[in-house]
Amino acid sequence: MVNCVKLGKEAEGLERLVYPGDLGQRIYDGICQEAWTAWVGHQTMLLNEYRLSPINPKDRKFLEEEMEKFLFGDGPTAVDNFVPE
Repeated sequence: MVNCVKLGKEAEGLERLVYPGDLGQRIYDGICQEAWTAWVGHQTMLLNEYRLSPINPKDRKFLEEEMEKFLFGDGPTAVDNFVPE
């Protein structure tokens, strides 16, 4: 169990580190499974809408910045003209 920073409640934590480095440790220590699943969905939308490639260093940097905003900051950046199903 972790005290989830994103959702502001105690919830089931992640089973393992999901991202490398210091940011990965912050995620493991303070983000619950529910919030991580929400991020993965948002990340998929970003990849598709902006046609990002995880191989491209510039795209990876953008995704990392968005992940930090989504999980620890003000929330995600809105995507113009995105209409969820």
